[in-house]
Amino acid sequence: MPRPVTVAAVAGAAWLVKRALRRRIRVSPLWPMPALEEPVSGRPRSRALRLRVAAHETIADGVVRLRLEGRELPRWAPGAHIELVLPSGLVRQYSLCGDPADTSSYTVAVRRVTDGRGGSREVHELREGTEVEVRGPRNRFALVAAPSYVFVAGGIGITPILPMLRALPEDADWRLVYAGRTRASMPFLEEIEKLGRSGVPAPERERVTVVEGRPDLDALPAALPEGAAVYACGPEGLMAAVAERVPAVRVERFGARATTGVPFEVELRRTGRVLTVPADSSVLSAVRAELPGTLYSCEQGFCGTCRQRVVAGEVDHRDELLTDAERADSMLICVSRARSDRLVLDM
Repeated sequence: MPRPVTVAAVAGAAWLVKRALRRRIRVSPLWPMPALEEPVSGRPRSRALRLRVAAHETIADGVVRLRLEGRELPRWAPGAHIELVLPSGLVRQYSLCGDPADTSSYTVAVRRVTDGRGGSREVHELREGTEVEVRGPRNRFALVAAPSYVFVAGGIGITPILPMLRALPEDADWRLVYAGRTRASMPFLEEIEKLGRSGVPAPERERVTVVEGRPDLDALPAALPEGAAVYACGPEGLMAAVAERVPAVRVERFGARATTGVPFEVELRRTGRVLTVPADSSVLSAVRAELPGTLYSCEQGFCGTCRQRVVAGEVDHRDELLTDAERADSMLICVSRARSDRLVLDM
């Protein structure tokens, strides 16, 4: 029969080994394989700021403008957006529409979507003095140098375009087609019409065309000046119509692309499980059925919370966030799918 001292020594050694293994696995979940230099799976992308809602005002039918105050905020350029982490935990992206030179505040404008997923309704309920978490800014819709510009905006899609118009020289060659349900629903309309007249001799045509309803874009290709940079932002249908006529258009999306497609398999390398992703569902849904604790937030391919490392397979990237370099070994599983029969994820 073992002596009590021997039993205690063996138990103590086993506990120390177990604790050491737990620490090692926390450093590298795939141990004894080496840890990644920079873990990417299921992690937020950037350091968050805590900003205070300093102003909340209605600027058009169903549209509020928020001024979020802080100190020494990161600078931004026209076309940039921030991620707003709402009190409920929802993450939504909104274009910055204030003054890029102002490092004490960020300004966003948000339309209330009554049949949406709740983000815009929550923004409209934020009150002055409330603190919110902000990530960014990030810019995937930057203003490029060009001899002339054509902008197409639908409704709240004017927000990333407005700072561009302000930044252009007074004598710049640009045109804007701005569409909305009614003039009363179109934010910043008065300022935009004033910008359209600034620096343009009276006999010349207006730079800004305001359309109540759906714009007629058939004449757009023929009217484009040579070398013009074309930008579009607004509802998916409007941007698709512009892209059909001008394939080189630069777009900024407010909603996710379709997550449906053909079925495929996903192998979770750490667990060894192989899952089937149906044609009408997402990788995230399939994975969360197996791993309920998998992190996610926006479910639109914007925030990066659900980003996972891809070990093998070809990805059909449908997100609006990752760079080409990041897409080489990662995907956002809320929207992206597979081009191959199987994907292998570091999960």
